[in-house]
Parts: sequence; C-alpha cells; structure tokens
Amino acid sequence: MKRTLIITAFSLAMSTSSVFGQTSQSQHNHAGHNHAVPGMTQAREVTQAGPHGGSLKQTGNLQIETIVSQGGLQMFVYDRAGQPVSVDQGRGAVSVRVEGNAKRYRYDLLPDGKGALTAPVNLSQLAGRQIDVDVQLVGMKASGGSTVSFNEVATVPASEQQLAAAAIARQKICPVSGKPLGSMGDPVAVDVNGQKLYVCCAGCVNAVKSNPTKYAAGRPQITVTTATQADAAAIAAQKVCPVMDEPLGGMGTPIKVMVGDKPIYLCCKGCIKKIQAQPAKYLAMVYGNGKTSTATASAVPPGTEQVREGIFKVVAADAPFIAAQKNCPVMDEPLDAMGGPYKVNAAGKAIYICCPGCAKKIAAEPQKWLAVLKSQGVDAPTIR
Repeated sequence: MKRTLIITAFSLAMSTSSVFGQTSQSQHNHAGHNHAVPGMTQAREVTQAGPHGGSLKQTGNLQIETIVSQGGLQMFVYDRAGQPVSVDQGRGAVSVRVEGNAKRYRYDLLPDGKGALTAPVNLSQLAGRQIDVDVQLVGMKASGGSTVSFNEVATVPASEQQLAAAAIARQKICPVSGKPLGSMGDPVAVDVNGQKLYVCCAGCVNAVKSNPTKYAAGRPQITVTTATQADAAAIAAQKVCPVMDEPLGGMGTPIKVMVGDKPIYLCCKGCIKKIQAQPAKYLAMVYGNGKTSTATASAVPPGTEQVREGIFKVVAADAPFIAAQKNCPVMDEPLDAMGGPYKVNAAGKAIYICCPGCAKKIAAEPQKWLAVLKSQGVDAPTIR
C-alpha cells in the first residue's frame, strides 16, 4: 500500500511539473501558421466577467474563470452551459511574471475544497501592478484528457487600506483646515456624493457634511484679498513671502490668501498661482517654520503587520510622512520603486524605505540615516 501511494504521489508531481515543461513548446509559428501540440487545448482570446467577478475565458469545451487577489490565484471551471465542473481530480500550475521584470515564478494549482484550483501566494506587495500569468491545467475530465492552457494578464487589486493610503497621499491636505492629512492623527473619511473625502480630524467632519459642494474637490477653499490693518500683527509674525522669500511690504501692500482657515501673506499678486497650485507646500513653510511640514513634527503608529521582523507595512496614517520623505535614504530611490514603501523603527523614529533589503543598514546605524533625512529637510516622525 505504501509503495502504491508513493508512486501515485510521484506521478502526480511529475504530471504537474511536466505541465510547465510544455509551456515553451505548446505552440510554434511557421510563416504565419500556428500549430498547437496535440492533446493541448488553447484558450480563445475572448474575455468576459465570470460568476465570481473574475476573468472568464472559453477553452475547448470549458470556460475558465481566473481570479487574482492579494492572497493568490483561483481557477473556477465551467462547462459550455456555464455549469460548474468539478476540479477535485484536477491539478495545474501557473507561471507569473510581474510587469517590468523578465523573471517568471512558478506556483502549483491544487483543489481548495471550495470548487476551485488555487495557488495561495502573497501578492499584496504587487497591489496595483500588472502581472502576466501562463496557466496550464491537467486532469479535467470534461476536457477529454487534454491539457488546458491559456494566458491571463491582470492587475493585482489594492486592499481597502492601500486604496485609502493612496487617496490620502493624493489629497495631501484637509479641505476644511488646510492642514496636512495625518498631522492631527489618522485622517477621517467623509462620504461626499458617494466618494470618500478625507479631513484632518473629527472636528472638520460637520463642516463637510453641512456644505459638501464647497469641499467636494478635496482641496481647501482658497480666497484672495488685500491685507488690511487688522492683519498687521500676522504680517509682522510671518515677515517674509514664502514664495519669493522677500520681506512682506517690500512690493506694496501684502496680498492675503486664505487657504481653508489659514492665512498666508504674499509680497505680490504674482505669487498667488504658486499657492493655488501647491497649498500644502506653502502652508508647511509658513506654519512649519519653512523647513518641514506639520506632518513631520507629528507621530505615527508603530505598525502591526510585519513583512519581515522589524519591517512593517505602511498604513493610512503614514501617507503624509511618505509624501514628505519621498525617497529612500539608503538607495536614494522613490519609496515605491521596489515594492515599498515599508516602515522601520530607527531609534524611536519612523524611516520609510523602498525595499526590505535596506532595513539592515537602518538598524545598524539609525542615527546616520536620521541625519541623512535631516540634511534633506525631513524630520522623521516619532513612533508613538
């Protein structure tokens, strides 16, 4: 009995492995003619939505639905009439290539007991990126014993948390107060006509709800007036124009620009467009002493989901600090260039890195890399 089981398991492993041995040989072209290998069924390139929300393709007598998620890949099989086909005796393999990368990664497809063939693999770090998937299946009775093969191109979906972090990074500032999102704790989402808008704190929620049209653009309202005598004290405190770095009053009466509820004083009308284009930048210069944004003087949570020991996935509260830091201090690459950003603890401060490989250098010399950020005008946030 043991011998029989070993042979069966070995044969199954060989049949699954051999599936991918045929990938490069399954088709070849001569003078515009395509010749498929006998016994191998190729999918027709007609794609539609499947019952589970995946991509559905016709291949011979079967329809295959492919679902790509952050937890891996699933294949549901149906007959021509759209009725589910049992995959309990089926096996297969997928070969995955990430956009911009020539290397392919192979994973087995096995029955998951829920009606699908599944390759459980963590794709969360590829959220939003396109993958090219070669699929080959064996053991499908409904296919008449033929090997089923097809190609799928899909985008790994982002999680709700990742979508929120991206939206916060795009919006950057609270449309009510004009403060950087994250500078007063985790941003708060408000529904405006079916779309999520983020504000800096719970105190701004009612303002949005009472006048959603005013704040629907996700940016603070910007109004321009001429400064009056009532602004004299504020002008004296600000001293210089954040755009031109010229003394206020040196080019006539200062211009007063209200960004949300925050005034910024300018030396002339020519500077107004700069404020309108980058309100968060100039708010940070005026209310953050001209060096770092309010966000960089705040704190972030330590993180709960580790990629590796001491390396954490970022959350929505990290978005403004990621925007402020921009580049990995170790590689001097954009934080999202290598699958990041990730967060590490450097002597109680959060440093964002482009890939897990940079964490060792941060851990070995945390003060060195904090100093690198400081030299770039970035104060790493405290981990609370």
